[in-house]
Amino acid sequence: MRRPISLKIFSITTALLALMVIVTWLSVFNFRLLNNQVQALADYYLPLQEQVASVEILVRQQIVHMERVVAGMQSAKPDAEFLAKESGNFDNRGVNADQIVDSSLRLLAEADAARDIELDRVTLAVLGRQLPAIQTARQRFHAAFRMYQIEAEEGNRRSEKVVREALSHEKDNLDVEIQKVIDLLNKLTQDTAQQAKAEEARATRLNWIVTGIATVLGLIFAFLVTRSLVEPIKRLLGGTQAVEKGDLGVEILVHTRDEIAVLADSFNHMVVGLREKEHIRETFGQYVDPRIVRGLLENRLPAEGGQRRVMSVFFSDLADFARMCECLTPDASVRFLNRYFSLMAEVIRSRQGIIDKFIGDSVMAFWGAPFTEETGHAELCCAAALDQMAQFEAFRADLPNLLGVRFGLPKVDIRMGIASGEVTVGNIGSETARGYTVIGDTVNLASRLEQANKFYGTRILVSAETRHLAGESLAFREIDTLRVIGKIEPIRVYELLGYHVDSTAAELITLFETGLAHYRKQDWDAAETAFNACLKLFPEDRPSAVFLDRIRTFRQSPLSPDWDGVWIALSK
Repeated sequence: MRRPISLKIFSITTALLALMVIVTWLSVFNFRLLNNQVQALADYYLPLQEQVASVEILVRQQIVHMERVVAGMQSAKPDAEFLAKESGNFDNRGVNADQIVDSSLRLLAEADAARDIELDRVTLAVLGRQLPAIQTARQRFHAAFRMYQIEAEEGNRRSEKVVREALSHEKDNLDVEIQKVIDLLNKLTQDTAQQAKAEEARATRLNWIVTGIATVLGLIFAFLVTRSLVEPIKRLLGGTQAVEKGDLGVEILVHTRDEIAVLADSFNHMVVGLREKEHIRETFGQYVDPRIVRGLLENRLPAEGGQRRVMSVFFSDLADFARMCECLTPDASVRFLNRYFSLMAEVIRSRQGIIDKFIGDSVMAFWGAPFTEETGHAELCCAAALDQMAQFEAFRADLPNLLGVRFGLPKVDIRMGIASGEVTVGNIGSETARGYTVIGDTVNLASRLEQANKFYGTRILVSAETRHLAGESLAFREIDTLRVIGKIEPIRVYELLGYHVDSTAAELITLFETGLAHYRKQDWDAAETAFNACLKLFPEDRPSAVFLDRIRTFRQSPLSPDWDGVWIALSK
């Protein structure tokens, strides 16, 4: 007996509805489990992990202050004011660490009282016993340090040695207790995250099953039933094509109660998910250069390991910023840095550079393949430095409007260092936190050149390799032959002056390099004449004044005849 088409349609519809109810119930159940894991992470596990990390940082700071006090007490002339300050800092870090431990214990108590969320109460109970152990170990370490101070001040060397060994033991014991808690929390968060990921994958599979079934039934109904189904299908097709073109704002509106409506609803959920992923990608691009994000997502950059490449590395730092911060509120300081970093980042990216990181008020960036041409990175890096200097002048002029302070602001300035050479580039870090960065001797050299501006009175110093790779499109002058901290071989250092110089500046370069040649030959009279001529052209030329000061010193303390003309930087 043949069944009427209406009965077949009714049977298919009934089966579809039953399946949807089951899948929806399973999805709700899975999402409830997923929400439980996420809530546990957000409300308890991650805050606990952050607080324990803060305790570890404070303990490390205590150790630094302790070592400073120990070193200060062992010096020939102990500085009482310095020792008192460092000792006070040691106490403050300890108090802060104990307060955070107390806060963590309160959070554990809240977690124990929370019955509406499923938690790993066994691990939390272990943490409840382990956290006080950290506090006890830290206080014993604190007491051992105080005992060491007493013994050191009394001059009892034998007792001092015994107490010093006890202090070292207590420090090691404190490290062990902190590491136990960190290991517990790491395992707890990793296990919870894996459970959440599994729940998410299960819910996703169910959604795809619903989408597949709805798609098949939608095609059957498009073939068998009335023309009223054609229009919703066209709208669904149009929405799909819009998503393929990158339009994630599309939404399919279907007013029927059939399989096509289910498919449209699933489509809308999918688009919402794509929009959320795109939002995450855009947000992530604010923390990591979008080109690195795209390269990693599209497998154009290796996710593991590093590569050896010739690149140009850039460091910049604000001079007198710390003094300026003393005059500003925290909000004004943040507003200052945000505006400054925004301007500098815009210039660096416009010149194809990659911002590696912001360190306090410093900027680190690098240029090189695959983000730039193989041979053009040094010129792009130098051009970016000059553009930043121009932007900084405008930024400094606008500071009164930005900060709302018209008088009494210190004059901040900017120092830059650039070095080119071979670096290791890649994803570097731990298993849970990595950064795409560069490391190597060239990076250290760029940082030292930025710092060398302090004693030459310059603003942009570059290495000889950068000068060579940049070509003749930019104007430089040789400043010195310098041996920086961390390097054995001396390097020639150049000052980047601009895209071009006028005749007066060109004369200054010639006079300065003439004086530098005489200086290296220990012909002090000829060198002094050349550097004085430089100051006559530019009275504010700090490098000339620096060399004149050196010459006066060398006249009083003559050098050996085999002196190689290298200046050794003994400080950063």
